[in-house]
Amino acid sequence: MPQGRRIFAPLTVRENLTLGARADGWSLERVFDLFPRLRERQAQSGGTLSGGEQQMLAIGRALLTNGRLLLLDEPSEGLAPIVVREIGRIVRGLKGQGLSILIVEQNYHLALAVADRVYVMSKGQIVYEGHPAGLEADEDTKRRYLGVA
Repeated sequence: MPQGRRIFAPLTVRENLTLGARADGWSLERVFDLFPRLRERQAQSGGTLSGGEQQMLAIGRALLTNGRLLLLDEPSEGLAPIVVREIGRIVRGLKGQGLSILIVEQNYHLALAVADRVYVMSKGQIVYEGHPAGLEADEDTKRRYLGVA
């Protein structure tokens, strides 16, 4: 799922979702079960959705490709805190279903809530590698690279 959602604004929600859909695994109904708001808005053009709904649409579209790995680039970008929590809940649920997920995220709390493994990069170099609990305890790395105290 690309950063900035990159939905097709003139297409309907349903058209956006089915654009790259493949058989086997995820279905339109399963995406609608995960994101009931999209079911309600399936005839609405993607460009008229809220930012959170567009993010749900982008995730749903990625799921419908039925890949073995879900790549998420900044899924919380520009979203209200309540929507960020919902996206985090959904990503944790997908992880719980056994889907492999690689997430690039600047929202420290969201990243730690969903990650099994954490990498912190600075200027193209990995400056920390470990488990979320280890990063949580590493005050120096948090202060120097993440601006988290």
